[in-house]
Amino acid sequence: MTAADAVRAAVSAVTDPELRRPIGDLDMVRDIDVEDGTARVGIVLTIVGCPAAQRIESDVRTAAASVPGIVEVEVEVGVMTPAERKALTERLRDGRAPRQMPFGPESLTRVILVSSGKGGVGKSTVTANLAVALADQGLAVGLVDADVHGFSIPGLLGIPAGTQPTRIDDLMLPPVAHGVKAISIGMFLRDGEAVVAWRGPMLHRTVQQFLTDVFFGDLDILLIDMPPGTGDIAISIGQLLPHAEVLVVTTPQTAASDVAIRSGLVARQTGQRVIGVVENMAAFTLPDGTVVDLFGSGGGAAVAEALSADVPVPLLASIPLSPALRQGGDAGVPVVTGDAQDAAAAAIRELARTLSGQGRGLAGRSLPMSLG
Repeated sequence: MTAADAVRAAVSAVTDPELRRPIGDLDMVRDIDVEDGTARVGIVLTIVGCPAAQRIESDVRTAAASVPGIVEVEVEVGVMTPAERKALTERLRDGRAPRQMPFGPESLTRVILVSSGKGGVGKSTVTANLAVALADQGLAVGLVDADVHGFSIPGLLGIPAGTQPTRIDDLMLPPVAHGVKAISIGMFLRDGEAVVAWRGPMLHRTVQQFLTDVFFGDLDILLIDMPPGTGDIAISIGQLLPHAEVLVVTTPQTAASDVAIRSGLVARQTGQRVIGVVENMAAFTLPDGTVVDLFGSGGGAAVAEALSADVPVPLLASIPLSPALRQGGDAGVPVVTGDAQDAAAAAIRELARTLSGQGRGLAGRSLPMSLG
């Protein structure tokens, strides 16, 4: 192997932070020349103004300098031609037609909807922390904020205001935070702007675009933060993802648990499977040992029992009320990473372990069987 070959191998192994693939596999490496210990490396970015440009250039420089005998590195950065970008997007789609949803019944990605009967039960906070906890286990995790009118996922994950997906022609690359690829309508609005007067058709198109035009790559789990209740988006996602699994979030309070039951029943009407209940804001223990059940008790168990008429639905987690959980959400630092000793963090990490240990159901998938 020549010095130029060694530099090419090192540079080609650099990972694009947005596409999460080696730049060599993405045809981003160009001419490489080595002379008198100086490596001249040519690379191309996907688009002009690529937000990952500085990191890629820095990583390429570091990779080239790691080759024995290289004492200086010069990096020349260009941009892909339209034809090269088209070839890249076709390769990323892996044979799928444009705007074809990659999370159908044949997909190996496990799709889990996190729903609630009403707002204010901490559903989005649970979803964001659960996504990060799953990613911390080494899983490839995507998160769709389908709560269009009440979006909060960008803030909960600490994604800076104004951050938008990178566009490569008609593909969008979602921002990555805490190892989670996330998309939200909040990334397309000006700071403080609200979504007003959107009705069924527009909401349906928005969610559909999140599932078709956003390139998540190969995911182990796709979490979808659902809006509370059983409105237009719940119906749309029921049509788009009838094979999805559903996690119902409630609080111990009867007023919340009674409504949460309805969200589980509606999910079943579209063919989705309720895999469990999460009770949030449960009783917490004070330093002196006193147990405080601020929102009562038993709501999660009641929802699980009510949804277990035909198929058993377990209470998968009881997450205690936690100041750290709230503070982490406000700061954009999920408690599962920011406070290892917090009881709520421990409960969410255990929930993540439980979910990751479950196999995805095979309903709706073709099995490689032959009759003979």
